Order: sequence, then structure tokens, then C-alpha cells
Amino acid sequence: MRIVVARLNHETNTFSPVPTTLESFAPKWGEDARAFGKGSNTALGAFHDYAERIGAELSTPLAATANPSGPVDDAAFEAMAAAIVNAVASGCDAILLDLHGAMVTRSHDDGEGELLERVRKAAPGIPLGVALDLHGNITERMVANCDCIVGFKTYPHIDMYDTGRHVTDIIDQVLHRNLQPKQAWCHPPMLAHTLKMNTNEDCAMTDIVNLAREAEKRDDVLAVTVFGGFAIADLAETGMSIVVVAANEPTAQAVASDIALAAWQRRADFIYDEAPLARSIAAALEAGGKPGSGPVLLLDHGDNCMSGGTCDNMDVLEAALEAGLEGIIAGPFCDPQVVEQLTQAGTGAHIAVALGNKTPAEGFVPPRAPLQLEGIVHALSAGEYIVSGPIYTGQLCHMGRAAVLKTSQATILVTEQPHEPWDLGVFHCADIAPLDSRYLILKSRMYCRPVFEPRAKVVIECASSGVTSSNYDLFSFQKLARPIYPLDADVVWQPQGRQ
Repeated sequence: MRIVVARLNHETNTFSPVPTTLESFAPKWGEDARAFGKGSNTALGAFHDYAERIGAELSTPLAATANPSGPVDDAAFEAMAAAIVNAVASGCDAILLDLHGAMVTRSHDDGEGELLERVRKAAPGIPLGVALDLHGNITERMVANCDCIVGFKTYPHIDMYDTGRHVTDIIDQVLHRNLQPKQAWCHPPMLAHTLKMNTNEDCAMTDIVNLAREAEKRDDVLAVTVFGGFAIADLAETGMSIVVVAANEPTAQAVASDIALAAWQRRADFIYDEAPLARSIAAALEAGGKPGSGPVLLLDHGDNCMSGGTCDNMDVLEAALEAGLEGIIAGPFCDPQVVEQLTQAGTGAHIAVALGNKTPAEGFVPPRAPLQLEGIVHALSAGEYIVSGPIYTGQLCHMGRAAVLKTSQATILVTEQPHEPWDLGVFHCADIAPLDSRYLILKSRMYCRPVFEPRAKVVIECASSGVTSSNYDLFSFQKLARPIYPLDADVVWQPQGRQ
């Protein structure tokens, strides 16, 4: 038995000015891809383990992941898609793909749908299972071109491997028990804010995911996924959806409709009310003056890397400095020019720099002038570390060169590439102890939380005018199917077949 497994993962912010080239994915091919996948805490890792467990020949043509950014260049997509399609076309008994669900390319709004259709055409009738991110913008085309879709049930995503194993459980029944699964997709017209999808909280998202888990206890239901969607992508199908894999079509459709309706009835609970930045900074100042262990954690969710942010918006840091906050550690900020300046000056040098606010985005207000800072070059680094977990445990990460500027109020990490602060290693590799700060400013929305939130005195979410803002008014949607809640507050909806 021969199984083709591959990973092609990108969450596309169609408003982001950050380019997405082949190099952005750092793709690994063939044996390098196989070595990358083996033992990784991802769906791809679960696929590898399954193939080994049943003694199947394994083909891993591609393992490629890029941080969220703008639409994927056509040349990059074609090269990676071809690697997968060619491996499948050479003959196989099963196909297992670790994708995202919200990939947009320059030529294809539905990147995963395009890829799956090509794979299905190259290997008609071959069992095809797909693992997707909870933030996928799912389309009928995706569902129609595979045998089963299973998505993450956690955010932050700590069940990537478990999701892959769930896919293999279903495909194993297709291979060995003559199972013929049926899928249903239901898409209520609603945009859910990412900050209202934290499954570690007692919230609507957690409740709806629990309904999915309960439905999966039925003998005739194989998988139920609540896809929160990725709202800052201008596509017709953007938004929440439910995908059900079941033993028969009526069951799949009924379960999908029931859970979609439950989500729709809670739609107001998926809306995030963004506090003005000045109020958040005032709350941080008050919290910093109170006794308690750990830093005050300020999250700049308007410019976070893992939603396509440029990581050079200076709104939050500038407001914190103007308010007189001290003992700040902040970053990473992406500014290759400043990294070069600090590197050339050398450790210990006193230097003045103009940091950030250098990357305009089409349709957004032009950035303000860079933030003028003076300080000492505290450290220089290659910007590499190994993730300690729980997200991407064991993975070697690269931020480009990193440099640290220390001012009278703040220690600031600057990197050559946008990078998510999901691990202490982000700072430790540059000689910074982030937990020793009074105030810790991270450009993050959710991925930092498993590591930093338990160690923080308090968490304060801070608004900025970046391209990952929770303020929908900043985004000019052109392709999004309307009406849709909350952009259209009075929209009425019922699942098909319901009265």
C-alpha cells in the first residue's frame, strides 16, 4: 500500500501587503519533507505515524508552511501544487493532506478548492482525507473534492496532531471496512471575530464546539467541525461554517444544519467590542501599580503576524511610552533597516533609530512617521530558536537577524522578518528575559497565550490600526457575499429546508 501525504499551509489575509513567495514557505521536498513531518506535532506528523503503523509505503512530496500574509504568488502555488499532484498521479492507495482552508492565490480565491480538484482529477476514486485549520473559509468545492474534512477544535491550536489522527481514523475505515462517508457543509452568513474564538474560555465558540463533540458520539457521525473562518479575507465564502462527515447524507446534513443554526442564534456573542487604545493603556498603567507576580501582558491584536500583520505598526508601543510606562519589553517588531543599523553599530553602542511605520497597505490610512528612539544596542542574534511548545513543539524557527535596542523605558526586539511571539525562545535567543518585565507588549492575538498568559499578572488587548484589526470598518470588502452579519445587522437566515 502506498500513501501520499503532504502539508501546504497558508492563511491568507487579502488585505495584507506582506508578499507570499515560494521562499515564504521554506518548502521542503521529498526526503527533506519526510524528515520534517516525522515526529512533528502536526496533522502531517499524525499522517506519518499512521502510514508507519500500517506498514504502508510513504511518499511525502511537500512540507510547506508560510506565516499568514498576502495572496500567494502564482509561481509558488503552481510549484507546490504540482509536487503533490505529480506524486498522486504516479499511483497511490490513499491521500492525506495537511492544509489550512483559507489560502488565496493571485489567480485562485479558493486555493484549497483548486488544489483538491486537481488532486481528485489526478487520482479519481482514491480515498482523500484533509485536515484543516479552525479558521478555514470552507467552500462547497473543497467538500466536493475529498472524502473527509476534519478541522481543529481548539484555538489556540493545540490539537493539530489529534486532528490528523482523526482524519486517518476515517480513511482507515474507508480502506479496510468499505466505509463510504458522506459530507455536508452549512454556511450561516456571519463573520465571527477571531478574538471571540478562544476555546479556553467559557464563550459561544466553546459551546458550539462542545455541540460538535457531542454529535461525534453518535455511531453514524464520524466528524463534526466548527470552522470559525478568517474574516479578514475578501472572498464570497468568508465566514463561519460547519462541516460534518457521517455514514449517510441525511445525517450529515441534519447535524450540520442543527449546529449552524445554534451558532447563528448566538451570532451576537461572536462580535468583539474593541476598546480604544487609550483606555487599554490606562488599564495597563493601573494594573502595573498593583501587587502581583508576572508582567502586565499587552496584546497588539491589530498587527499580529499570525493574521498577516506587517509587525511594524507602532501604535501600542508609542502610546505606552507616551503614557510613561517603564520596564517594558516589546516585540518582535519587523524592521530590516533598523536591524542593519543596530548590527552595524554593534553591541553597547549608543544609537538613534526611526522604528517601524514603514509598510503601507492598500486601502488603509498611510502609516504615521516612524517612532524616533534612542538607546543602547543590547544584543545581536541570528534570530533562531527551537519551539518548546505546546504549539509547533520542536520546530526550528527563523526570524531573520534580530537586534535589541534598550531605551530608558523599554527593551525592544527588532527582527528582519515578521514573527509570532509564541515561545519564550523568541526573546531568549536575543538575550531578553521577557517575564522579568513590568509590561510585556506582544504583537499577537492568540498564539502567545498558552506560554505567556499563565505567567502574566493580567492580559490587556490593545487596538492598533494594522491590517489584522478587529475593527471591520477598516476593511473594504468587495467580493464578500452580502448580506452578512454583523456588516448587515438585520439579515435573516435559516438553514436550507428549515422553516
